Amino acid sequence: MVTLPDGSGALQQFKRSWRTLARVWDSTAIYMPLLMMGALALGTYWLVRNTPIFSTPEAAKEARHEVDYFMRKFTVKTFDDGGKLKSEIYGIEARHFLDTDILEIDQVRMRSINVDGHITTATANRAYVNSDGSEVQLTGNAVVVRDGSQDATGKATPRLEFRGEFLHVFLNEERVQSHKPVVLIRGTDQFTGDTFAYDNLDQVANLKGRVRGVLMPKSASGAAGAVSPASPAPTAR
Repeated sequence: MVTLPDGSGALQQFKRSWRTLARVWDSTAIYMPLLMMGALALGTYWLVRNTPIFSTPEAAKEARHEVDYFMRKFTVKTFDDGGKLKSEIYGIEARHFLDTDILEIDQVRMRSINVDGHITTATANRAYVNSDGSEVQLTGNAVVVRDGSQDATGKATPRLEFRGEFLHVFLNEERVQSHKPVVLIRGTDQFTGDTFAYDNLDQVANLKGRVRGVLMPKSASGAAGAVSPASPAPTAR
């Protein structure tokens, strides 16, 4: 209960104050929803800024070029569906990189056997092998040798040797190529070129750039027993 002071002057003063307070309240009430929405927005902003963020298991992680496993003085063999040896790789040390799925091998020695039983060997200071072993990049003193062979009709294929600082070998397709100078030795003949590509299925070698060749007489080749007159010769382009 409010007790008003005595006197009409005090009563009039109280009424004027009350009317002023009522007008202020009415004016403030108009903007009350807007003020409440602003306060709510500020509270939401503060909550978002101060809420800790936890990583989820599904969040993708950027793959880094680092070794996930290594081997020392190892031998890796692969076999075909019939259980026959298809390829064999030996190295002093190997490092596997997770992001590229590439096996990097030091002082590598390789041996590959095709469906006809013909053997191809390779050595290099370092090799880079893809995940299924179908491609090998040889660097530093790279040498690839395909042994001479003879088919059922008696047709002979001479021994082939490729030498260079870089050789890219496609084992399944029986191809060898390089964008750097290569020495090709076929039987007793020798060729050099700035770039090189060889397809064993077609038995055609393409040498480009500054091409040089030394062809031995057929009699010397025959005496060596390495080249048949019917054997296709490499082509220089």
